[in-house]
Amino acid sequence: MKILALIGSPRRGSNTDTLVVHILRGSETNGHTSEKLYLYDYSISPCIDCRNCKKGNHLCSLNDGMQKIYPKLEASDLIIFGTPLYWYGPTGKMKLLLDRMRPLIANGKLKGKKAVIATPSEEGSGACGPLLEMFRMSCNYLGMEFAGKIFVKAYERGEIEENPIELEKAYKFGCSL
Repeated sequence: MKILALIGSPRRGSNTDTLVVHILRGSETNGHTSEKLYLYDYSISPCIDCRNCKKGNHLCSLNDGMQKIYPKLEASDLIIFGTPLYWYGPTGKMKLLLDRMRPLIANGKLKGKKAVIATPSEEGSGACGPLLEMFRMSCNYLGMEFAGKIFVKAYERGEIEENPIELEKAYKFGCSL
């Protein structure tokens, strides 16, 4: 299985990044391959609701970093959406990516693929309900199978590294993919 990990944190090496790395390490035990993208390395413009993606070849007319991400999304079997919790939702960069996934609804290129969400939160998993619901509904809209979640309590830079129980949980989650 080919896994695409999308890191929606503005900080490399952050709690989100570390959490996803442990998931990917676990997935390697099953022979899965992976690629990790840092969304903050890409220019992703907001959707302008031109609706070109609903016509003809179902492509987005905006020429930005998403044109490099679309083929990677389409080539993956499972997508990990890694985002810290910001105001009970994803980071702005992750939200931009989700908004720009609209062509993939019309062309059906993500149908049957799996998606998981990995999120550290200052308040813990109890605060992640709105984020979880948004991702579940988005997966349904895209025709994707929502294959799981991992929410951990972490806020300060590197805090997750001080919690071997949560890191082991992430690794085992990756093993289960």
